This record gives sequence, C-alpha cells and structure tokens, in this order.
Amino acid sequence: MRVLGIETSCDDTSAAVVEGRRVLSNILASQDVLHAPYGGVVPELAARRHLETISDVVRRALLDASTTIADIDAIAVTRGPGLVGSLLVGVAAAQGLALRSGRPLIGINHLEGHALSPLLHSDLEIPFLAMVVSGGHSAIYLVRDIGDYVEVAATRDDSAGEAFDKGAKMLGLGYPGGRIVDELASKGDRRAVAFPRARVKADPLALSFSGLKTSLWDFLSRHGREFSVEDVCASFQEAIVDVLVARAEAAMETLGVARVAVAGGVSANSRLRQRMNELTGQVVFPPMSLCTDNGAMIAHAALLRLQRGIGNDDLTVSSRLPLGPRRDLPRAKARGAGAAAG
Repeated sequence: MRVLGIETSCDDTSAAVVEGRRVLSNILASQDVLHAPYGGVVPELAARRHLETISDVVRRALLDASTTIADIDAIAVTRGPGLVGSLLVGVAAAQGLALRSGRPLIGINHLEGHALSPLLHSDLEIPFLAMVVSGGHSAIYLVRDIGDYVEVAATRDDSAGEAFDKGAKMLGLGYPGGRIVDELASKGDRRAVAFPRARVKADPLALSFSGLKTSLWDFLSRHGREFSVEDVCASFQEAIVDVLVARAEAAMETLGVARVAVAGGVSANSRLRQRMNELTGQVVFPPMSLCTDNGAMIAHAALLRLQRGIGNDDLTVSSRLPLGPRRDLPRAKARGAGAAAG
C-alpha cells in the first residue's frame, strides 16, 4: 500500500510518500527564516507561506518517490491539532487531490503521527508509551493499539519545546532555539545554575515548564553576566530533561510498560536521547529526519489505520484535537522532581 501524506499543522510544509515501512520521499519546506525575526511562529504568515509552497512540495514528493498520483492508494492529511489557517491549507490541497484522483482521503491527528513515527524504523511492540515532546505539545500516551490511545500525562502549562525556544529568545540566541541551546549546552556545565524542576502535587505525572521560564528570566535579570551562556544553556536544558525523564520513568513504573517511544521536535535533543537511553527498558526514537513535523509520519499513521480497516473520513479542522481520553491512573511516585535543584 502506497500513501501520500500532507502535513501543514504549524510552520513546516511537508509531503511524503510511504510504502509499508519504506519512506520513498519526504519533502519539507521550512519557514524558520520567515519567522526568525519575530522569535516565534506568526500564524497568518505561516498560512500564506503554506499556500505558496504546498503544490510544489506535493509535486516534489511524488517526483522523488518516482510515482504519480495514479499510483497512490490513499491520501492522508493532518486535520489537527495546530494552527487553523495552516491546517486549512493542507486539508484543502488534499481534498483537491482526492477529488481529482478518486483516491480515498484520511484525516489524521498530528499527535498520532508523532506517536507512531518510531515504528517506521523500529520493531517496538504494542502496547508502549509514547512521549510526544515538541514546540506545541508535551504529553505521554499509552498506545494500546493503532487507533486506541490514552493520555497518561500532559503539561499543565507550556510545552518543553516552547520552554527551549522562549529560553533561547531570552538569551538572544535566535529562532528556533532548541537546536542552538542543545549545541551550546554541550560545551557548558550542567550544574552551574540550580534551576527548578516543577512538581504538581495533585498529579505526580503532570509536566510543567512555565515556572522554569520565569526562573530563567529572574536569573538573567540578576546574574546574567556572571555566567557563561554555555553554562546557562546546559543548566536550563538539564532542568527540562530531568522533568521529562522523571515523568517517563514514573509512567513506566505506574503502568508496568517497559517500552517507550520518544517523538516530536524535542526528541532530537542530544541530552534527552542520552538520558532516556539510560532508563531500564526499551526506548526508541525516530530518526532525526522524522523528529520534526513531516508528511511521512502522517502517511505512515494512515497506512497503519488502513491495514486495520480503521480509516478516518473526518476532515474537520481543529486547533485542539485530543489524541485519546485522559484516564485516572494509580498514583505514581515522581522521581527527581523536587521543588528546586540544589
């Protein structure tokens, strides 16, 4: 089965062709340069750029896969969550292709694409935990089967990716900040600054990063010139990674699931990969090319659904689209999540 996937949930325009577990093509048009002067994504500008590039990106995806739309078995497109204007561009393009070609069209949850993306390059068995960490999302899901997901934990405020980007902005490092912080952190001392690790008493599995951003702002206001930017980046990154690793380990213990897939843009972070791989159990990551938003993960999620006869013809665009219900779970012991690092 050969599926064309289209992804336009935020600021990356992407289209890909996937056949089984083979990624035949995966084209991405980045908008980083467009949004860099603003230090973040401007929704209206993102939607306009998607309009300008979507046709060419789809054309290149088919060309790189040495195929035509007539050889495609199905078309998949992200319908949420994300920026409404950006999502509408992708859905409209996919609907046009489906009408012209007569191929079935499947709406895919962006989070499902991320959660299942490690399966493209690993033999991870279901059930497993999927930790999706990106600029817009930070959550842990129990994948009970394809199409059957339960939200185990989520951020109470900001995402890990947003913390990285906003932290980089405070430090004057540019956008997108996650990659820059990771690079500088490799040259710094992770113990130089005692940034806090947030803990939500009512829910030991919950994630929270807004307080960490505030702590960085306060630190820079008081002591910014007393520390090297490398040390600040290393300490700030370690605080984020500590929380993510602690919650993943707590979820594994609580549910008795020893398999974790880490996905989303933050899964490319070198320190997170190192720390997660130290956990007991099987931990898998998608390849770097599939960490950020991409059409291949959307095509792959659709293909897995089609193989099980659970396609989705709902193309309603939604900025907030949960992947699965939140489930009350046994209380977990939060590890490494004290009020502050000392």
